[in-house]
Amino acid sequence: MNTPQTPAAGSPATSLQDIIAHAKEYGFVFPSSEIYDGLQAVYDYGQNGVELKNNLKTLWWKAMTQLHDNVVGIDASIFMHPLTWKASGHVDSFNDPMIDNRDSKKRYRADQLLELKAEAYANAGDEEKSTALLQEMGRLLGDNDLEGVRNLIIAEGIKDPVSGTDNWTEVRQFNLMFSTQVGSLAEDASLIYLRPETAQGIFVNFLNVQKTGRMKIPFGIAQIGKAFRNEIVARQFTFRMREFEQMEMQFFVRPGTEMQWYESWRDTRMKFHQAVGLPADKLKFHIHEKLAHYANAAVDIEYKFPFGFREMEGIHSRTDFDLKAHQELSRKKQQYFDNEVDPATGKPYGNYIPYVVETSVGADRLFLAVFCNAFTKETVGEGDQQKERTYLKLHPALAPIKAAVFPLVRKDGLPEKAEEIVKSLRSEFRVIYEERDAIGKRYTRQDLIGTPFCIAVDYQTLEDNTVTVRYRDTTEQIRIPISELKAMIGQEVSMERVLEKM
Repeated sequence: MNTPQTPAAGSPATSLQDIIAHAKEYGFVFPSSEIYDGLQAVYDYGQNGVELKNNLKTLWWKAMTQLHDNVVGIDASIFMHPLTWKASGHVDSFNDPMIDNRDSKKRYRADQLLELKAEAYANAGDEEKSTALLQEMGRLLGDNDLEGVRNLIIAEGIKDPVSGTDNWTEVRQFNLMFSTQVGSLAEDASLIYLRPETAQGIFVNFLNVQKTGRMKIPFGIAQIGKAFRNEIVARQFTFRMREFEQMEMQFFVRPGTEMQWYESWRDTRMKFHQAVGLPADKLKFHIHEKLAHYANAAVDIEYKFPFGFREMEGIHSRTDFDLKAHQELSRKKQQYFDNEVDPATGKPYGNYIPYVVETSVGADRLFLAVFCNAFTKETVGEGDQQKERTYLKLHPALAPIKAAVFPLVRKDGLPEKAEEIVKSLRSEFRVIYEERDAIGKRYTRQDLIGTPFCIAVDYQTLEDNTVTVRYRDTTEQIRIPISELKAMIGQEVSMERVLEKM
């Protein structure tokens, strides 16, 4: 057995280009409509990518709705009444502050330029300067002082990375919603929007779920769904896309208890990311200096991607903003009658609009974080026998394919025996059969897509019904009876192995 000597799973040496190239070559992510030269910031998940992403979504869904008695799920429509987005504030204030460099003709998000500068200060050990810059940016954006934002960029000596100049235009706000029309005739069509977030589909169904499910505060509503944003500056592969998928949960609580639940869900969600295999030293909390108009507290869980720490999930205390806004615009009460007794008064809490704690993780960002972390290059062997090995060190529960079955040769009844094993496992696991090339090359192909187990069928199999099982991470090989395969694989790839860590 070869012993790995220099593991580098998800190491800083791994570039984003390495990740993009591997994702495409091995069927995880393709540029959308590539035969027409693609569409910027839109991607398709390939045959292995869709399996990995679906496994992540299933695991999130189980973690939310199966591990918590008071969280249920829905699936709301992408199209919603346009007043929904008026009430939520998206029509009036869903904007990004953009700035152009006159020399390079490139456009940037002004806040991201300042955040990168603050990150540079922090990396240089000047946390005080980093914090002060973020606070000043938050103040200026909160006051909508766009001229002040531009002046701050210039004062900080921030230059365009392309032209190397600070010949900046004024800062302008761009609304990020996609609009379309509904109606059979153009003249009769109504303007509606592709939803920029999934949360509002939960809020407008708050009473439907509460009443039909007889839910008691506190309770949550979870949803997985597509959202769309007209990102002006979309880059960094699947990290920032115009069409993306969100996994959100809105947790409805009694006013005054929201900070307790905010802290609880913040810690619960961090445990989730560690349970799926993301190391603690590549995860951190980032407390928001600038709060959204609906929030009284917000924190991001950031992962260290090849391009630095970036947001993967947000936990927000949204107060009663959303339900109150929908109540005012729709003129339909969004209240809950709480018959629990208030210890302070000795009377029931009565009617109130619940406060909300939100957890919102991007499925595509989680996919990218897990993929980056799993991408492993290491040197194996010794002396003249050293060579580099690349594989995806995915948690077995997340792997697109759980096991691959190989006949040693394509004759003497070995293929038939291998196919028989595949058939016995297929009802429970995603298993593939492969007979082409030398068995070493077959092992390598499966390593590159993250298959945790390879099962080799040889002549001894025909004699005693045992097979050789090879472990992806260690390349260790063991011999076990065919009758034990299902239980062994099932134990290793079960999502319970992940959920029990939460």
